Amino acid sequence: MTGARSELPSVRELLTHAVAALGGAEREGQVRMAEAVDHAIRTGEHLAVQAGTGTGKSLAYLVPAIRHAVESDTTVVVSTATIALQRQLVDRDLPRLAKALKKPLGVEPTFAILKGRRNYLCLHRVHTGAEDEPEDAALFDQFAVSRLGREVKRLHEWSSDTETGDRDELVPGVSDQAWRQVSVTAKECLGAGRCPVGDDCFAEVARGEAGRANIVVTNHALLAIDALQEYQVLPDHDVTIIDEAHELVDRVTSAATADLSPGMIATATRRCARLVDADIADRLLETGEGLSLMLEDAPVGRLDSLPEALGTAIVAVRDAAHACLTALGSDRREDPEEASKRKLARSALDDVHDTAVRLLDAFDEDVADRKDVVWSTGDRYSANPRPPALHVAPLGVGGLLRERVFGTTTTVLTSATLALGGTFDTLARQWGLPPTPRRAEQAAGTATEKPPPSDTDDGPRWSGLDVGSPFDYRRNGILYVAKHLPPPGRDGLASATLDEIAELIEAAGGRTLGLFSSMRAAKQATEELRDRLDHPILCQGDDSTSLLVNKFAEDTRTCLFGTLSLWQGVDVPGPSLSLVIVDRIPFPRPDDPVASARQRAVEARGGNGFLTVAATHAALLLAQGVGRLHRSTSDRGVVAVLDSRLATARYGGFLRASLPPLWPTHRPDVVRDALRRLDAGAPA
Repeated sequence: MTGARSELPSVRELLTHAVAALGGAEREGQVRMAEAVDHAIRTGEHLAVQAGTGTGKSLAYLVPAIRHAVESDTTVVVSTATIALQRQLVDRDLPRLAKALKKPLGVEPTFAILKGRRNYLCLHRVHTGAEDEPEDAALFDQFAVSRLGREVKRLHEWSSDTETGDRDELVPGVSDQAWRQVSVTAKECLGAGRCPVGDDCFAEVARGEAGRANIVVTNHALLAIDALQEYQVLPDHDVTIIDEAHELVDRVTSAATADLSPGMIATATRRCARLVDADIADRLLETGEGLSLMLEDAPVGRLDSLPEALGTAIVAVRDAAHACLTALGSDRREDPEEASKRKLARSALDDVHDTAVRLLDAFDEDVADRKDVVWSTGDRYSANPRPPALHVAPLGVGGLLRERVFGTTTTVLTSATLALGGTFDTLARQWGLPPTPRRAEQAAGTATEKPPPSDTDDGPRWSGLDVGSPFDYRRNGILYVAKHLPPPGRDGLASATLDEIAELIEAAGGRTLGLFSSMRAAKQATEELRDRLDHPILCQGDDSTSLLVNKFAEDTRTCLFGTLSLWQGVDVPGPSLSLVIVDRIPFPRPDDPVASARQRAVEARGGNGFLTVAATHAALLLAQGVGRLHRSTSDRGVVAVLDSRLATARYGGFLRASLPPLWPTHRPDVVRDALRRLDAGAPA
């Protein structure tokens, strides 16, 4: 541990030293961000930072975070949304940065990665051989069951070789059904004190390393679980840095969503069948069968009211699960193997009981006052059958974040996409933060200094900062909105739209990433254009996404079409990508239960539900998609949006203000000429 803060180099000095040691170039935006993060840590004021691609934001927040952790002998938690960024931080950025800062800090900073317990192999589960049938065993054929057995056998063999028990280190991977046979959730775990192999527990070893580290890298889901659960998941820390913060609300919502299905009830029944009287277990199984019958008659989609028969079935499930829990009793005097079985049973029964209670409570309030949204799913007769199930999710997570994240630690939120429509206010409301007073200074590209923190009595103090980007967007990129095309319809891509795509790809000489709002549209475009164009077209689903992206990057004449994950997951700098095509504005589906319920809730309070929910969702995803074009300072090209509403609709200005400041045009001839020049000048 070091002495007073004044004895350590300043953040500016440490950043300069680190950049030089790593062979990089210091950028103005990077320096401003690092100093803003340091100010937030010192003052306790929360900070939202928009840092464009190429800013070097990881270094900008890691340097002040490491300085604070070393000086205070404490831990800083860094949360990400994607595995790719986790690996970048743990495998590349932090090892190099720790070595670079060892001399000026007088000690080498330490770091660790922490995942949910379910991500680690449970040695006790392996040794006891406890097994769960798949929840939907009836849907599995003999081949699938045999494959499951082979995977489980492989996992047992791997348990003797692995040093970490981390699922991500198992290559090739296994199915979720197989992994569930050798892992436990936190609720299912016996605890290190009672588990006979607790001293060797992979999850406990990872937690121990995290508790001793200066920097702990985790994910938004675990951050949400730490906020949601009564027990502590993350190590003690006083600073939280949330990278990829544009995904925070969706990831926390997902973590706070619960499901109830007949398969879950059957699993809970199997787990407790030998531990309680047969009559009590049979009663629970019967309620699951009754729920299945009621779900077959229930409408698929959002439920604004609870059908009487379905409500009766849920009440029966709740009461039967409660009876099983009561009969289960205590496991304090049992040997570890029996205690483990009882723990597994109790966890499954708790999930069934608590979700049934939550589903029933969701309908106690008037529609305008509800805190949860409920919907049903299921389709046994499609090509990819899904058994029926009920789902319940929070209408908003701002209150949770405000109390359990912003209320407990100094928090820094950062992403390349935070200032939607030129202001942080849109996302701030979703995070549970009050609006900031000087909105104009937070508009993208206009912030010259960090605005003053909000000074209101109705929420945490925070400030926003846009440090811009090193990319010269207006000089190196064109935003082409095909204003002449008809608005997109529901019957697939129009012939005029397909013609436009073909002409753009021909002008670009391939080199195209096609981002579509649905797999149906991506497949339609692939099938029809493969016959019309000489350039190879890859489509998401033809192979693993990572292999497709690699093929796309290696062959400059190749095109890649796909949907959701490609909007945010493609990083291909250089001549392989000079054209990004967006078929339509990515609004959420009208029948999306959570988005539609949130939109209605905003309107019930007198707000603009469409702009607050649907347009915000579209702005985030559209900005991420547009960001695929520029991945280095030398990248040049065109983003072609084939949805004329971006130019003609009232909300178009909000969406355009959320995008990088590319040079705009509606003229197809100008765009095609620009693409031909880029193709002619590209290296062979």
